[in-house]
Amino acid sequence: MTSNATGIDRYQPVPVTWAQARRDFGYLIPGLFIGLATFIPLMVTFWLGVGLTVIWVGIAILAGCLAAARGFASGERARVRWLYRRELPPTYYRRNEGRGFGRLWRSLHDPQSWRELLFGIIQLPVRIVGWVFTVTWSAVALGGISYPLWEWALPEGNVHLFALLGYDSEFIHLTGYVAIGLFFALTLPYVLRGLAAFDSGMVRLMLTNEAAALRARAEQLTTSRTAAVQAEAQTLRRVERDIHDGPQQRLVRLNMDLEAVRRRLDDDPEAARPLVEEALVQSQEALSELRAVSRGIAPPILTDRGLRAALTATAARCPVEVSLDIDLETGARLPEAVENAAYFVVSEALTNVAKHSGASLCTVTVKRDAQVLLLQVRDNGKGGAHLGKGHGLAGLADRLAAVDGRLDIASPSGGPTVLTADIPLT
Repeated sequence: MTSNATGIDRYQPVPVTWAQARRDFGYLIPGLFIGLATFIPLMVTFWLGVGLTVIWVGIAILAGCLAAARGFASGERARVRWLYRRELPPTYYRRNEGRGFGRLWRSLHDPQSWRELLFGIIQLPVRIVGWVFTVTWSAVALGGISYPLWEWALPEGNVHLFALLGYDSEFIHLTGYVAIGLFFALTLPYVLRGLAAFDSGMVRLMLTNEAAALRARAEQLTTSRTAAVQAEAQTLRRVERDIHDGPQQRLVRLNMDLEAVRRRLDDDPEAARPLVEEALVQSQEALSELRAVSRGIAPPILTDRGLRAALTATAARCPVEVSLDIDLETGARLPEAVENAAYFVVSEALTNVAKHSGASLCTVTVKRDAQVLLLQVRDNGKGGAHLGKGHGLAGLADRLAAVDGRLDIASPSGGPTVLTADIPLT
């Protein structure tokens, strides 16, 4: 079982108390009016959309109808959370990407949206019955208990219930109505609890789908694990290629120079001097390239001083002018996996800008809130970047998927190119 933040199990039965009865009453009374305000527009737009699907306009109307049902469902879930002061099981919607008509068409394939539309239609009869019982039971309880206070206002000749039953005593008349009021008052919390439980149970049954959310999360974790393996393999291949093309070649050259120096030291020491100097140059360049390779894996500055300092150093090395807007305090630390992913995304994006974009200015923006770290890299280059397989940006998407992050590229021909990534902090 799952618990909310207060440690109370959300599936624990709610005790019947007068305090809970007040919340039940506050939940049930607006239900009829909310139901009417929902049922009418949903029914109208649904049947209008169905009737106009032959000319495609109906697709847009049905998509709007489902969007309205989703908004109503969000409000209903909020009301149930208020009723119980607990969280509900999660709700899962299929991810809908793209633009235009295709996006509208794909929105019609979400089962949860249709469940919410169905709930918006069938909830009205339930709300009518619940409202009638709530108002009637409450009115009888209040009216019966207070009957001696307003009985005098009844018109002359009024025949009361007990007179019809053959009891003409004024004492029986008054005490009988008070007894009925007390009975309805004592049973009112139980009636309200039952009505509210049935109504909120419908909300939980139709407007949440914990099993689907768990399946989607399992699929997401599987995808993230696959992406992490792919990203690690790509990193290893890149490191291997960089070492082979750079430091390894220089070390081979250095070894050859040192062999030549050893041969000439005995017979011609002066001729060995240029070879020694060349060997020193080769060793220095090999060391610089090894440092560059290590920065691409896990730069010491990131480990020691955090993301802000690491991005500042990366921007300073970029041959394109870089403007930084980093909403992180100096020395502030994020989870290690988040820092590594964010650094990798920005450093690779800046590398792509320098190699391919032809840009003269690049702007890097880093912002965070309680749940997400947002990265944006924008350049004024020629555009045309995309996430096609085999391109460098596909590796960024895999690296972000490993930490449940997302990558979006907007790069029309002629620019500008805007790379946006968001990384969950939890």
